[in-house]
Amino acid sequence: MKEQNYRNHARLHPIYHYFGASIVLMVFIGTIINLILSISAGEKISIALLWVGSSIGLFVVFGLVRIYSIKVQDRVIRSEENLRHYVLTGRLLDPSLTMSQIIGLRFASDEEFPALCEQASKENLDRKQIKKAVKNWRGDYYRV
Repeated sequence: MKEQNYRNHARLHPIYHYFGASIVLMVFIGTIINLILSISAGEKISIALLWVGSSIGLFVVFGLVRIYSIKVQDRVIRSEENLRHYVLTGRLLDPSLTMSQIIGLRFASDEEFPALCEQASKENLDRKQIKKAVKNWRGDYYRV
């Protein structure tokens, strides 16, 4: 990936976001159509319902895979940034910082990180405001 900045740091994974999501959606729509056709024909309704239930299960698993991986990533970010703050200042991060703020702070360079942490805490900056305040962007190339 090229050098990250505020404008290009968002990540879409084409296989997951486009290919996988499209397949899961097509399977779900297909099972609904199959159920409607089965009901109108008056036969194999139980099998059609089973397929609809299976496609809903696939939809749930597909969503949970993303949610769980992001939750783990957030916990790692919190730990990394807490350690980085401790190394730079000798103190842990301010406990009033929210997870969203810490996620925004991870893009700040070491030189501006402690001051930006303090500013984010005092002024209750949101993630977007924090990212915009970063002058020397530190890319995160290993995210989910």
